[in-house]
Amino acid sequence: MEWHVTDAQSLAIIDREIGDHAFSPAEYEIVRRVIYATADFEYKSLIRFSERALQAGAAALAARSTIVVDAPMVQVGITPQIQSTFANPVYCSMEALTRPQKEKTRAAWGIETLAKRYPEGIFVVGQAQTALTALVELIEAEEIRPALVIGSPSGFIDVDVAKDRLKDSLIPHIRIEGRKGSSVVASAIVSGLVDLAWQAYGQAPHNMG
Repeated sequence: MEWHVTDAQSLAIIDREIGDHAFSPAEYEIVRRVIYATADFEYKSLIRFSERALQAGAAALAARSTIVVDAPMVQVGITPQIQSTFANPVYCSMEALTRPQKEKTRAAWGIETLAKRYPEGIFVVGQAQTALTALVELIEAEEIRPALVIGSPSGFIDVDVAKDRLKDSLIPHIRIEGRKGSSVVASAIVSGLVDLAWQAYGQAPHNMG
């Protein structure tokens, strides 16, 4: 992303206010992006990184793995930065041409269709809890093995169950605990991860805007 003076000032405020934490420098870069995007410091205690999540995600980005997202807002949020860096294909579950099913939402049915097409892709679920549940079910059935799952949908019904099942899977993931989350949070996580990967794989972010 393209940084301005106000961004630097905002990040300095976050650095001052966040206090002690146990995040690695790379994890902290993503945490502060989420707080910056939401102005909500509670995410400091809600964001969880599985073992090797950042390494796996960065490697998959650099390998130009397909990215599957659950909502147009996430797609709009991440596509410009992806296009100016690794240029991974980005597909949205809501646009997947699928045969609708009565018992599944469009997002869930779409993400299931795309997951079977790109079983080792990067999956970003920022909005639809049903899409996260569908994804977890495919992982548990060993039908797919994603490179990384980012799970940050908000909700009141079963959203914490879906996130707990993601936690119990052995798939590299970044998740938001509890009821909170949004497409904005998911996009911020991806943004931080893309910048980290771009630095790690030897291409300085000379024009991220």
